[in-house]
Amino acid sequence: MATILLPYGNTSIPLDTREREKTRIYLPEAPRPLSDPLNAAREALRHPSGCPPLAELLRQKKPKSIAVVVNDETRPTPYAVFFPPLLETFAEYGVRDDQITFVIATGLHPAHDDALNRKTYGDAMVDRFRFVSHVADDESSLKDLGPLPSGIPLKINRLITDADFVITLGVVMPHYFAGYSGGRKSILPGVAGHETIERNHARMLEVLDHLPDIHDNPISHEMIWAARKVGVDFILNAVVTDEQQIVHLAAGDLEQAWYEATEISGRLYEVPFQREADLCIASASGYPRDVNMYQSQKALDHASHITREGGSILLLAECPKGFGEHVFEEWISRGYSPEKVLEEVPRHFVIGGHKAYGFARVAVRADLSFVSSLSEKETAMLWAKKCVDVQNFYDDFLLAHPDAEIAVLPQGSVTLPVKQR
Repeated sequence: MATILLPYGNTSIPLDTREREKTRIYLPEAPRPLSDPLNAAREALRHPSGCPPLAELLRQKKPKSIAVVVNDETRPTPYAVFFPPLLETFAEYGVRDDQITFVIATGLHPAHDDALNRKTYGDAMVDRFRFVSHVADDESSLKDLGPLPSGIPLKINRLITDADFVITLGVVMPHYFAGYSGGRKSILPGVAGHETIERNHARMLEVLDHLPDIHDNPISHEMIWAARKVGVDFILNAVVTDEQQIVHLAAGDLEQAWYEATEISGRLYEVPFQREADLCIASASGYPRDVNMYQSQKALDHASHITREGGSILLLAECPKGFGEHVFEEWISRGYSPEKVLEEVPRHFVIGGHKAYGFARVAVRADLSFVSSLSEKETAMLWAKKCVDVQNFYDDFLLAHPDAEIAVLPQGSVTLPVKQR
């Protein structure tokens, strides 16, 4: 098929690839989704990995308060499958609604308002239960649990530390420095204090150029340590396609269940390639993954994996909320060259600055163009040129480079190209 649709916000942009042999489309594997995910979720709670069934744990611990950690709007999560079996299990044990608090793992993202809660979790859930956004800068809401092994102070939301029972819900997908999302990330960075998150994220500079295997990733290890310190009792995580179809449900122990999910996620999202591209056209996967440039950087990072040194990248990311984070915007407003950013961020690491670092490390090795709602001036702040027509860009590139190797990542935020050895 010559024409492919590239997600952009809530719509898509067509690209006619002219059926070129050297234009290759890279998509995550398309495994058969679970035929009955609701029943599969019930079975996962009854037969978890590495621990007793959730109902049995509740009977053993007899909790008076339960904290359920959920993702914010930037991480699509199949709550329609997660919530019913979870609530059924609570009812089976006799947990009252007022004993349950849903804590939104915003990390350093903005807190949700009521409208966003309703959009993300549903009116029925918001009307019935207490939903609280984590606020990393609210010191009064945090409890100091002492230092992490690296010496970083571990401060966590008191709604989590003071709960008798902690459950985390999430999705397991590739992550550009933590290896994979889900599991322990619900705690750190999800419900951690600002300094804890910032200093943990500063360690990304140790692994960005050579991301280690997930079992050897020091940042992931630190996140696991934090979640163990907090005392996460049970996780329910999903491996999903970018269309939110569930292919695997992992429930149970913080590590055992999650590591099982990372293996499946890797087989789904890690896409092999043989030849580096002269041009990579990558969509940031549409809303909500392209809600702002802060989130869309993941797609740019993935595109850089398949683009040769000195090549070109065209990123499609609508970004209706602009840059998405004030520190990130402040860093890119300084007018620094990408080389200067790569020097300065490690010296003065702050959350937000790390995203400027992420853009800069790609800009030093590739020519960048963006299709987005940002102005030409705003686009230039990210060392890129504004593009208004994807098809014209593609056709003009071919005119100038008729033998070019071109890679297209329609789901760039969740497609991790891996060079075949």
